[in-house]
Amino acid sequence: MKGTAPSVSQPPQCYQRQATSPYYPQLTVFCDFDGPIVDVSRRYYTTYQLALAETQELYQAQDEILPITMLNLQQFWQMKQERVPDVEIAMRSGLAGEQIDIFLQCVVNIVNQPALLQKDKMQPGVNWALPLLHSQGFKLVLVTLRSSSQVTQILQNYGLARLFSGIYGTEDDDAAYVNYAHVKTQLLEKAIAQHSQPNSESSLAWMVGDTEADILAGQAVSIPTIALTCGIRSRQRLQQFQPTCIHSDLLSVAHYLLEVNSPRLMPNC
Repeated sequence: MKGTAPSVSQPPQCYQRQATSPYYPQLTVFCDFDGPIVDVSRRYYTTYQLALAETQELYQAQDEILPITMLNLQQFWQMKQERVPDVEIAMRSGLAGEQIDIFLQCVVNIVNQPALLQKDKMQPGVNWALPLLHSQGFKLVLVTLRSSSQVTQILQNYGLARLFSGIYGTEDDDAAYVNYAHVKTQLLEKAIAQHSQPNSESSLAWMVGDTEADILAGQAVSIPTIALTCGIRSRQRLQQFQPTCIHSDLLSVAHYLLEVNSPRLMPNC
């Protein structure tokens, strides 16, 4: 399904684009969408609430009252950041057996509905980070498990689509929620083949994302990875996959990457 993003009150910041210095490497930043650029926590939590309510209503229609204990947003998002399976989240919410199966199917049916996609919001600092990197000659390429057309539409609504040299996504609306690492790796390989030469001295590529799928994809193609804690994984969870760096958000990544002043010199994270 395709959704639209609401208009944003603060337009993207504008910077004068700088010519790439012969002593400065041509940098390509491959970046995930959900997490680094868009906050999906409200959509995922609302999906959980609605799926739980639908499951409860189904059993109420059969005169069976379920002992539902709904998690609050903080509890729910902490579990998602620790990659607690939806089955366990359902169990902690009072469901069991077939009730869990019904709940899980409701989640799949609900999570990409246009009304819920409206709950996705730009992460703080994105309107500064992307134009800043673009103005300094960084090539920005989006690699996402979300639908390409959906992501393009959202970026256009926010005035950010023009900053990207390429957008690589899927045609599977459910891929982003499931977070398939092998699909992300395939997309990244395709993007690199068209936009970067990571083994060349004249270029340097980075993969920026908020999940293990992003880290594993970057490691699979031998480029450094930057994990972000503003998304759906905790710092502790991300550390297990040994990314090159861990940062809090995309704006801090932009400032970090601007410190790279030589293809042979990399600042400390």
